[in-house]
Amino acid sequence: MSGARILTIARLELTQRLRSVGWYVLLGIFTVLMLGITALSFLVFSSNDLPGAGVFSIIVNFVLLLVVLVSPTLSGNAINGDRDAATLAPIQVTAATTGDIMLGKLLAAVATGCAFLLIAVPFLAVGVFGGGVTPGMFLVSLLVLLLEIIIVAAMGVGLSGLIARPLFSIAAAYLVVAALVIGTLIAFGLGGAAVRTPVTHYERGWDESGEPVCDSWEEYTYEQPRYDYVWGFLAANPFVVMADATPSEFDADGYPRDMFGQIRYGVRMAQKAPGFERWDICDGGYDAQPSPEEQMRDTVPSWFVGLGIQLVIAGGLFAGGWSRTRTPARRLPPGTRIA
Repeated sequence: MSGARILTIARLELTQRLRSVGWYVLLGIFTVLMLGITALSFLVFSSNDLPGAGVFSIIVNFVLLLVVLVSPTLSGNAINGDRDAATLAPIQVTAATTGDIMLGKLLAAVATGCAFLLIAVPFLAVGVFGGGVTPGMFLVSLLVLLLEIIIVAAMGVGLSGLIARPLFSIAAAYLVVAALVIGTLIAFGLGGAAVRTPVTHYERGWDESGEPVCDSWEEYTYEQPRYDYVWGFLAANPFVVMADATPSEFDADGYPRDMFGQIRYGVRMAQKAPGFERWDICDGGYDAQPSPEEQMRDTVPSWFVGLGIQLVIAGGLFAGGWSRTRTPARRLPPGTRIA
């Protein structure tokens, strides 16, 4: 492999995209959406002392959403699209190796995703100036976002090499991304609801005059879903990886100021098994609970596991596409265009 050949293939791929008017229309639509999202975010978090953290988290998650929605389209036909256009074979008979072609296509797809990230930088800066965004939050979120761009691009390029038809490879790329974004939520919800355990609720009784009876307890038993058995499904979700890896800011009461902390709190609480509940009207109501910040200290982070799962999937698909694109090929799918 050669770095010069990889850059040449990436440059050719990007040149083809820059010639398309639709590419600039897409960037313009994204800019308009970013303006609207930023304005609405400031309205949502206007009551906070430091609204910048919340605004920043929403913008980062919106960029991640756009990456998982657009990147499969831009990378899902990188190899088989050139094969259908009869432009892949002329490259394969040059000094460019299969690795040069695959990595050049991947580099072009990553650069395309980073273009959206560059457009979002001014809006991220607005969130930073709003206050509450620490250097750790800024750097980690951008690093995770860059990793997600690379992972989704690798999935699309790999599938474009594995599947002969561009339409099917793009559809397959969307299915893989949907499995990570939506499928993990469905598996978590259905899996937790399918496994239930009895939970006992204690509360004081009431006499005929409507006064609480403080010397006895009444018990009620009901079934509670066991989400602590299936919370691991959420680990592979890109938005959970982003939220769980990014540091958050908390207010004086220990509640998160941004979307990262809110998502992390929900996922971390799913790790805990349901316990008994006690409502004591004679002692002020429910037992005192620690703040979200304190509760999360007793839980386990999962972002590195989810990132590892995504890397394995992307690496496997990319390696499969690499193998299928290698020449000379012993066997080709029926209907594959050679030149």
